[in-house]
Amino acid sequence: MNHTIEQQKKAVILLSGGLDSATVVAMAKDQGYACYTMSFDYGQRHRAELNAAARVARDLGVVQHKVIGLNLDGMGGSALTDTSIDVPETLGEGIPVTYVPARNTVFLSLALGWAEVLEARDIFIGVNAVDYSGYPDCRPEFIEAFERLANLATKAGVEGNGFTIQAPLQNMSKAEIVKAGVELGVDYGLTVSCYQANDEGQACGKCDSCRLRAEGFTAAGVSDPTRYF
Repeated sequence: MNHTIEQQKKAVILLSGGLDSATVVAMAKDQGYACYTMSFDYGQRHRAELNAAARVARDLGVVQHKVIGLNLDGMGGSALTDTSIDVPETLGEGIPVTYVPARNTVFLSLALGWAEVLEARDIFIGVNAVDYSGYPDCRPEFIEAFERLANLATKAGVEGNGFTIQAPLQNMSKAEIVKAGVELGVDYGLTVSCYQANDEGQACGKCDSCRLRAEGFTAAGVSDPTRYF
């Protein structure tokens, strides 16, 4: 049965332009949500991922794609926002320098605001606790805590119209994510995952994100459409 957008339940989805977030959009769409995607121009090293997010949003037929400007590079402290810090190309110990301080907290807060305006009750984010880079704001504990915050801090939550933070990839391996996306028709050739991609969206093949992505395609037995420079 086809439903008009007005009849569908709405979801706000964080869309970075990478493999994981593209899969999440496809999952939400498959579940019958009218999808509203949000990306951030936050001072990251390259715009290739923003271009990828726009491509994915068009390809998956979202209702609206919004790009919010932020200046997280004004704070620095991360290899993704401070060009004086090199992106590591070997595995290290502890939380890597590609961690962006408070990024997911900020992103989810803005998604929460848009969800309240849209009267959407679900917010989707592509965090993962299995194949990930050790970021503290990708853990289930963080998602659970933010959901509690969302329902304490908003008019909708106080009035009993609470929010759910959906993290469908939370316990999936990268290979499982790739397989799920392929089944849902995600064109991974549109996505960019590399921390230091060039202007054409070609990947370095050396950073942690490239490594995890490549291992995921290999383990899934799926041809990797990533373009490298």
